[in-house]
Amino acid sequence: MVHSAHLVHHLTESAKWHKLIRNMAKSFTKMKSAAREEIAVYGASVGLRTANRATVIKRLKEGLPAAAFDKLQDAMDVPGAELARVVNIAPRTLARRKKTGRLQSDESERLLRIGVLFDRAKEVLGGAEPARNWLKSPKRALAGRSPLDYADTEPGAREVEELLGRIEYGVFG
Repeated sequence: MVHSAHLVHHLTESAKWHKLIRNMAKSFTKMKSAAREEIAVYGASVGLRTANRATVIKRLKEGLPAAAFDKLQDAMDVPGAELARVVNIAPRTLARRKKTGRLQSDESERLLRIGVLFDRAKEVLGGAEPARNWLKSPKRALAGRSPLDYADTEPGAREVEELLGRIEYGVFG
């Protein structure tokens, strides 16, 4: 009789632990899903507001609307010529794109790259104004260049992204 009471108690406790672990696993899955969606919507500063990567890829292949350039320029508060230089679009080409209303696929990708960095900087640094200031100020970690200037290539943009990650987690060095 004592053994059966002990066994029932043990099974009850075991069931409670299993339920707790299942609930923790569900919570973790929801957190991972929310984090993926949050990451996927980076690019809002160029007008991309979707959590579906396939949709983002489709829009990039079609070319972003030329207005996405102006949207990012306004959000970052940078001169058009500076943003055009960073995304490697010649001024005359940009003028033509604005007339046709659409950027080319490669231009769209480069614009999105800068938009994603701006969105990430806003998140890490606590808002648009600190992000603008940070992106425009020279950094020792980037050989004295500003993050915006450094991000004019894909490897440079990845380095800026890594620097933001180090800032976010307090890792300097």
